[in-house]
Amino acid sequence: MINNDVLRSIRYMLDLSHQKLVEIAALADPAFALDKDDVRAMLLKEDEPGHLACSEEVLAHVLDGLIVHLRGREEGKPPRPVEKRISNNVVLKKLRVAFELTDADMHQIFADAGFPVTKPELSALFRQAGHRNFRPCGDQLLRNFLKGLTLRVRGG
Repeated sequence: MINNDVLRSIRYMLDLSHQKLVEIAALADPAFALDKDDVRAMLLKEDEPGHLACSEEVLAHVLDGLIVHLRGREEGKPPRPVEKRISNNVVLKKLRVAFELTDADMHQIFADAGFPVTKPELSALFRQAGHRNFRPCGDQLLRNFLKGLTLRVRGG
């Protein structure tokens, strides 16, 4: 899925301002500098003038910052390094951690979006990439998860 779409979905879901997104990204790594104008450009549609593509680095910082924002920092542990490659599976994992979702919550979110998944399908999404039962998360699956999570967070 396009990183800008994920960023737009998160912003809409939590009703975040551009400045709040900058602050959330900084929670993952205070040395990471994200400009409010860059965020504004990343949230524009692809065909609008001034559109800026959201890099994997920016999305990784936003997702990691979202975990810290919603759950707090782990006391006594150093911050985890930010992911270099962001796949749909990583986005799904990080959102699951940020919102403290159980398997039952995940199944309900997919069902609310009109896209039910089975237990084996769901567990396959969270396996390591080399595992024989690993399944890559497709764009449609992630899109439906974001839709269902938005319904859950914003009310339906």
